[in-house]
Amino acid sequence: MSFWTILLLALAMSTDAFAVAICRGISLKSIPFIDALKVGILFGVVEAITPLLGWLIGYIALQYIEQWDHWVVFGVMLFLGLNMIYNSFKQTDDNCQENEVASSKKSFLMLVFTAISTSIDAFAVGVGLALASVNICFASTMIGIATCLMVTFGLLLGNKMGCLIGKRAEFLGGLVLIMIGTITLYQHLSN
Repeated sequence: MSFWTILLLALAMSTDAFAVAICRGISLKSIPFIDALKVGILFGVVEAITPLLGWLIGYIALQYIEQWDHWVVFGVMLFLGLNMIYNSFKQTDDNCQENEVASSKKSFLMLVFTAISTSIDAFAVGVGLALASVNICFASTMIGIATCLMVTFGLLLGNKMGCLIGKRAEFLGGLVLIMIGTITLYQHLSN
């Protein structure tokens, strides 16, 4: 994968965390930049670790599925992309209220749980990246940085932007994942 493809992947992987951050930002009256950055770093670290774990499992499984790995990458990206698109059409008010409750607890464990729940798709992408022979350290670093920035800005801009923007970003992220899976499949089948 090229640098630009990995950058698009990183941005797509961070859109669900961005949507959560925007909704969370709406529920907060104000949040200092340093607090938003701390939450962004937490989400970024978790989002960077999960593709590494997925890659490890994918790398171990590679010897068993190498003949049709491009189909697995396509299937994983298609499934995740469609799931993100589906989630982008869910009722936005419910998602904002859910995050409002979570933000009122303000506990570190709740933040960690939220970060993990938004990074499960990055685990599956990590499996796909092992099959696509991608430099996982670079890819996971890009995913972590993109998530850190998106969550930080999502929290800060939440009051002004609203949950609707977050859902649109999640929809776009789903389209990008489907596109990456399709390109991977096309490249392998055209050889």
